[in-house]
Amino acid sequence: MSSYSLVEQTLKNILSLINPTKDDWAVRFHIIEDVRDAVETVESLRGATVEPYGSFVSDLFTRWGDLDISIEILTGSHISNTAKKQKQSFLAEVLEALRSKGTCRKLRFMSNARVPFLKLEHNLRSITCDISINSLHGQMKSKFLFWINGIDGRFREIVMLVKEWAKAHDINESKSGSLNSYCLSLLVIFHFQTCVPAILPPLKELYPGDLAHDLKGVRTDAEKQIEETCAVNINRFQVNKPRASRQSNRSSLSDLLISFFAKFSDIDVRASEQGINLYFGQWEDIGSNMAWLPRTFALYVEDPFEQPANTARTVTNNHLTKMADAFRATHNILASNDHNQATLLAALIRQDRLLPSVVRNPNMPGNYNRSRPQVNRAVPSPSQSHQIRNTTKNGRSNNANTNRPVQPIHNQAQQIWRAKPNT
Repeated sequence: MSSYSLVEQTLKNILSLINPTKDDWAVRFHIIEDVRDAVETVESLRGATVEPYGSFVSDLFTRWGDLDISIEILTGSHISNTAKKQKQSFLAEVLEALRSKGTCRKLRFMSNARVPFLKLEHNLRSITCDISINSLHGQMKSKFLFWINGIDGRFREIVMLVKEWAKAHDINESKSGSLNSYCLSLLVIFHFQTCVPAILPPLKELYPGDLAHDLKGVRTDAEKQIEETCAVNINRFQVNKPRASRQSNRSSLSDLLISFFAKFSDIDVRASEQGINLYFGQWEDIGSNMAWLPRTFALYVEDPFEQPANTARTVTNNHLTKMADAFRATHNILASNDHNQATLLAALIRQDRLLPSVVRNPNMPGNYNRSRPQVNRAVPSPSQSHQIRNTTKNGRSNNANTNRPVQPIHNQAQQIWRAKPNT
């Protein structure tokens, strides 16, 4: 097997290992229902909804991925602006309800965090779960990433590989000074924006607004407006771009991953002068962006949906150096002809993730009966954008998806994605 083929096959093997199975999905659905049952016992939260967000919703979670849950409190039908102290009070009550239920362990109340939340491990599979109050912005960002999945299937696969790689190199933990998973996903988007030819457009072409401004008033109206705007813009991007041009970047997973590591190999040096602007899809001089001044962060990766928030604000200088070292070392291994499957796996995935069959058989088929739910992912069309909140899964492809109407997933997912208030 050639060096190139070995890298490509190893990546497919890793994906087949880390992709969630039907059982992984079912476990998370069970946890969400478990949290909902506990919340229903809290009198002060009567009428609140329990809604997942994060990688579970954007379809970017691995088998071992955490689960993010938001308890959404509405003022009538309007979006609520809940004060920090009130969030702390609600979460304290939820904490007691979960303790009484007895289905979780390692319950911790992060009351002094910038955004207060509960952290726990569920007894079922030891999956870590973070519970917050009114994380509607997080829900919308999860949808944005899900829609981007629909533009090109390689985006999901590269994000999954990068997240697992970051875990292996201990640079995917924001509380310790490295990158959070959302920021890693944005780095992949930026790579797809700046590769030649580009796969994704500047995000201003998909969503020219700002969540802080747009998520106000009646929730259904605000969400619908954002969804319809994105649906029109995504469809326009896919339809207007000539077919030959859209398909011209046929880079393999190994090509895209190797160039990803190459692109950020000097990020420790470059970050001293430039930040990453996904809204315009380009590196930007920090001195020319007044919103980034005075320079107080080691790395700027601006949130394209909530400018000028920095998604890399927790990164320290020491971890920035560690990240750059990891980018360089991994690029050198993948781009070299002097590697084998063992060295590739050591560079890309935590060793405790590996199954014996992965190491023993380098020619193992990419899919060894790790079936996933067969649910459609599609680019939302304006006439059916209201169905977006009922979608979370589909099969995978390396090619850009065609313009298909959004289809709701199975009934269980619909109930979880948008729960009706309890009365």
